[in-house]
Amino acid sequence: MSLENEKTKENWEEKREIIKNNLETVVSRINEAKKLSPSKSDVKLLLATKTVDTDSILYAARELGYSLVGENKASELTSKYDLLKDSCDIHFIGHLQTNKVKNVVGRVSLIESLDSVRLAAEIDRVSALFGVVSDVLVEINIGREEAKGGVMPEDAERFFEEISVFKNIRPTGIMTMAPVCEKKSDYRRYFHKTYKIFLDIYQKYLYNILEPVLSMGMSDSYEEAVMEGATEVRVGSAVFGKRMYGPV
Repeated sequence: MSLENEKTKENWEEKREIIKNNLETVVSRINEAKKLSPSKSDVKLLLATKTVDTDSILYAARELGYSLVGENKASELTSKYDLLKDSCDIHFIGHLQTNKVKNVVGRVSLIESLDSVRLAAEIDRVSALFGVVSDVLVEINIGREEAKGGVMPEDAERFFEEISVFKNIRPTGIMTMAPVCEKKSDYRRYFHKTYKIFLDIYQKYLYNILEPVLSMGMSDSYEEAVMEGATEVRVGSAVFGKRMYGPV
């Protein structure tokens, strides 16, 4: 083996060990936070894999057992899909443009970022063409941030009513992205408000869903999200390290 190949192997072994240790830490912290959660549901760990190489994703899925992953961009999903489809349960967690819906429907088990009736109509249309029913989460803009998508908290119930006319989408819960907070404890008030909305929506619209999803919390806030009732957290950099932006 050449020196270059030996160094590549050493780097990969080191990378694997970092991912393994990071996952152990994240899971331990989730379990501790769960002790304070008002929810009795299990908490699923979704690995946010934006810019993450497929070797690392498949290592986490095949060898460590963490196969639930989330992609943010339709183009990146498309480029990775053939390598991941047999080993991973893939969600779409980023902002979805209507002209990209055709690249996502049928490739993911859950679209986590439904934020408009227009997008719901397109997902429904494409799903009907593909002969599938697409599970979706309604995104709530809990921080009322202009730069982010999502339904305003007071409009959540009306939005669920509006999308109930579509036969090829199935709302299974809600998702939120909290504003960036200086103190980790500040995240909890946003997640607490979202949990209250989730409970109200569950009583009225999700009662026939076996495991309704409340997706909230990322690498900087997943513990606080679990404490406030999240059933799924989306963790990327805390597992895989700092994102490396550039061509996929």
